[in-house]
Amino acid sequence: MKLVITSGLSVLLLSMLSCGVIAEEQSVRDRVIAKAEALAQKPYKAPPAIPRFMRDLSYDQYQGIRFKPENSLWQDSEADFKAMLVPTGLFYTHPVAINIVENDKIEPLAFSKSNFTYPTTEVEQQVPADLGYAGFKLTFPLAGEDIQNQFLVFAGASYYRAVSRDTNFGLSGRGLALNTGLPGGEEFPAFTEYWLETPKPGDTSFSFHALLDTRSMTGAYRFTVTPGDETELKVESVVFPRSEVQLMGVAPLTSMFYFGQNTFKPHGEWRPEVHDSDGLLIHNGGSEEWLWRPLLNPTSLTMDYFATENIRGFGLIQRDNEFTHYMDKEARYDTRPSAWIKPEGDWGKGDVVLVQLPTPNETNDNIVAFWRPQAAVTPGEPQYFSYSAIFGDQHVAKEPLARSMDTYVGDGNRVGGGYQEGAVRVIVDFAGGPLDELAADAPVVASVTGLEEGEVLGHYVEYIEPLKRWRLSILVRPATDKSLALRGYLQLEDTPLTETWTYQLPSDTGVLSPQK
Repeated sequence: MKLVITSGLSVLLLSMLSCGVIAEEQSVRDRVIAKAEALAQKPYKAPPAIPRFMRDLSYDQYQGIRFKPENSLWQDSEADFKAMLVPTGLFYTHPVAINIVENDKIEPLAFSKSNFTYPTTEVEQQVPADLGYAGFKLTFPLAGEDIQNQFLVFAGASYYRAVSRDTNFGLSGRGLALNTGLPGGEEFPAFTEYWLETPKPGDTSFSFHALLDTRSMTGAYRFTVTPGDETELKVESVVFPRSEVQLMGVAPLTSMFYFGQNTFKPHGEWRPEVHDSDGLLIHNGGSEEWLWRPLLNPTSLTMDYFATENIRGFGLIQRDNEFTHYMDKEARYDTRPSAWIKPEGDWGKGDVVLVQLPTPNETNDNIVAFWRPQAAVTPGEPQYFSYSAIFGDQHVAKEPLARSMDTYVGDGNRVGGGYQEGAVRVIVDFAGGPLDELAADAPVVASVTGLEEGEVLGHYVEYIEPLKRWRLSILVRPATDKSLALRGYLQLEDTPLTETWTYQLPSDTGVLSPQK
């Protein structure tokens, strides 16, 4: 008998697995689930930390510890997939267990110092022989048969990063987010053990399993990744709560937004924009609405909740891919990937949560987006989630409607702004989808609403010939010391043509003032 783990798997079967009743017929997936469930019945035990010397390495010292590509897993195989190993040290303070699965046999992978080169003899001498690995990097010939390109990295807590053929590493995914943004502090679950399935010649997908552990819960994950023009990571997960969780974030994405065209540049900054992602996109299955929220670098932490029912997808998108909008040949923000989470099945009611934190520079990831179930997360009730995390260009969500391409915000009390004391002028440019089929004189109108305290003074739509775009111009006056949420979309004869653009004007008007 072979068990298929789905959202309908009963607790009885899980108990049978954990008790070993059908252990002799367990797949690797079954074993990881059984291990996660059994672990959830025990008090949490933090993984052992690496020696202080390794934690205290400088950034350059750690970067100087390099894996030898010729020692990649399956290097002598004709399979296209290879795996490089990540050393612990600096930010990676705990080793993980890595197992190799071949023909249903599981073999632990032992650590070997000889897999790496070191920046100095002193560093090499002090690295323990049993240090352990922090994770792994998968490679595949994306650019040609003779080149092994890194396309997926799993290292650090439950973080992973992926790229498609024509993008560079940027935003990250995570296995789970717990209490992110809450006053009590965030809890960071970690993948503590992996099972890598040996690839075969001709395989275009690679599968592996991971065990998640943290104070509040454990989890079993199966990943199947397919690299290409878009890199798709199919995720099957079951998590077992140890205790009640105030805020559980499913399929979290983490990114960076320092400044963009909708904010003022920091003092002295020469680049036009700096960000890994410039907006949150949501497809709500209940209303079939596509919603776009441009990102901000706020002056204080903000959390926004977008109610959903039968969520069809959400993601952090790098919609602006023009090099001249960044002018940074080193970071190449114009080639950073977008990520789209596509749920399998009906997840029911919940919220997409957007957490935005202030950051003084581009080195900090300050944006987090995830889905929160409406139902309480309590011990003894496993949670099942299957979805795809798709990494690609700005079109990764396959949205059929016209999209918000640019958002500009400025003072409404000046030439071109509206001459209104205390007002703010907001400009939104739309393009693509059904808008591209319209004549320049089509009777396109806008629906605009202010959702909190404040006043929408007026708005109008016009076609911008040089850009081949339709522009929505809005003049609003926020209430004193109050934030103002705006929503707007373009329509023709009551038929929506665009996604719904939504924006939050902060109460402290930080978006209107240069950052120091």
